[in-house]
Amino acid sequence: MPRPSPTPWSTYAPSSLVREVKRFTDLSTDETSDLWVTAKEVGVRLEQYHKASSLTFAIQDGPQAGQTVPHVHIHVIPRKKGDFENNDEIYDAIDVKEKELKEKLDLDVERKDRTMEEMSHEANEYRALFS
Repeated sequence: MPRPSPTPWSTYAPSSLVREVKRFTDLSTDETSDLWVTAKEVGVRLEQYHKASSLTFAIQDGPQAGQTVPHVHIHVIPRKKGDFENNDEIYDAIDVKEKELKEKLDLDVERKDRTMEEMSHEANEYRALFS
């Protein structure tokens, strides 16, 4: 079972593409390169910000792979020693969070939006990492 993590368990890094792409395998070579370079830059900053010692990068490419949000994205997960009892439990945690995200994005399901203050605070903290 996952232990409570002292870091946010996952930072969602959507692709910075101009076009919507459902599958990683549909990206062009240049888009693939841009996506991984962006994920690396995000990872470096998040690892420092959260005082982590490692990173997990994860892609679920297609529904049978666990992709519940139908666009290319990479999970960039800052990691610390002992954040999971068994290191591979991170993948079960990703599956749970993906399903929660899908439910939040389903407009037929009642959900509570974050406040502007909450979103502004988060955006300001992460914006500072890239300035």
